[in-house]
Amino acid sequence: MLYLLAFAFAISLIYLSVAERFRNYSRLIGLQGFLVFGISMVLIKELNWLSVTLISIETLVFKAIAVPYFLFRIINKLKIYKVHERALPAFYILMLTIAGLILSIITADTLAGDNVNIVLLTVSFFCMYVGILIIITHKLIFSHMIGFLIIENAVFLFSIAIGSEMPMLINIGILLDIFVSVLIITVLINRIGSQFTDLGAENLSKLKH
Repeated sequence: MLYLLAFAFAISLIYLSVAERFRNYSRLIGLQGFLVFGISMVLIKELNWLSVTLISIETLVFKAIAVPYFLFRIINKLKIYKVHERALPAFYILMLTIAGLILSIITADTLAGDNVNIVLLTVSFFCMYVGILIIITHKLIFSHMIGFLIIENAVFLFSIAIGSEMPMLINIGILLDIFVSVLIITVLINRIGSQFTDLGAENLSKLKH
């Protein structure tokens, strides 16, 4: 079951890297929330009601439901539907994504230890790579926000991969980090959207007040 969930998560990352419509981005972010929840339930050996509650809030309520809803509202409000025309073509991004997957497999195999789940470690490295790739190769701030959310998932998966028992503080820290990241970037998008017709990242340098 773990391998199936990890494979599905990796496929969602590949699709995310080449997707051009922001609605697809939002749907895939929601799907990843459900997949992360499934991975957590399968891999974590010692579960109690508090851990299950916290994981459910973080993955199902926040990642799978709240964040996609939040993203769709931004899309509809600002009327941004596709990636910037100056973004790197999908074919080249796909090649870079495949290269990142191979690199993630090699890196995870090199760093694997007795208490580390190599499959999940590979997926977490690949998730981190795709998040950074989207931030680097896309121009719109909305794409950058998606990249940050993917990186948040990578941190979450990494915390599970290095130990079957997830530390409570890591869960709380990740949840707060996601909330603050989305809140800050949303404020920036709304501010830029009210002043610029182009929501490019270069407009950040023009905001002074």
